[in-house]
Amino acid sequence: MRRLFPPLSPPPGPAGAAAPDDREWDLDELADAYAYPADQPTGTGWLRANMVSSADGAAHHGGRSKPLSGPADMRVFGVLRALADVVLVGAETVREERYRPARRRAEFVERRLAAGQTEAPAIAVVSASLHLDFSLPLFTDPLVPTLVITGAKAPHAGLAAARAAGAEVVTAGDEAMVDPTRVKPALAGLGLTRMLTEGGPRLLGQLAAAGVVDELCLTTAPRVTVGTAPRVMSGPELADPREFALTDLLEDAGFLFGRYRRL
Repeated sequence: MRRLFPPLSPPPGPAGAAAPDDREWDLDELADAYAYPADQPTGTGWLRANMVSSADGAAHHGGRSKPLSGPADMRVFGVLRALADVVLVGAETVREERYRPARRRAEFVERRLAAGQTEAPAIAVVSASLHLDFSLPLFTDPLVPTLVITGAKAPHAGLAAARAAGAEVVTAGDEAMVDPTRVKPALAGLGLTRMLTEGGPRLLGQLAAAGVVDELCLTTAPRVTVGTAPRVMSGPELADPREFALTDLLEDAGFLFGRYRRL
């Protein structure tokens, strides 16, 4: 892993010597590099998105993101989860990616407890229809109870099934559909202010269009897929592009790790 932006001062020694960060970073270094900003708005929380894309813009291959990933991307993925209070994910992605509960990672337990967090983040599934398999370990065997975020008019049978499985239901919207502008306040009201969304593209598109995504962590893989897979954000085109600023750019084995902050 090496930092490309902001640039580091040239290392001492002969010309062409490796930069001091051109090596495998340990988990604490990665956690410090991706720490949630200290200046996040009080009471509203900070919503970070983490996605991987092929070089030609695909968000997945064969319906899953794993073929686009690599060892360094998985390390960053794990660190971002370890820093979050809650991981927000769409129902379709839960089904396609076969989501499981977030696991306890011994390397981060002390850090999390010192920050007032649980030993692992909660998973929060966004669903209007509640057509979910509540017999899966994500709902029946999490270290921290899984949240289901839905609208006030969600199907009663689905609500009953979610609660029977041990999930905590969170309402964010007056209709069956979830109102993306109400997701952050709903989670922040539960004390979950360090938020991470892993998509998928449709959910991330809705959140970005609503202007509630504070930060985008985007891994660009040195691979092309062609095909018709969606981009990392999917939905109706915005009237005007939303502005983000590049704050960090790392590289490892050809993978680029960009970090963008909403202006």
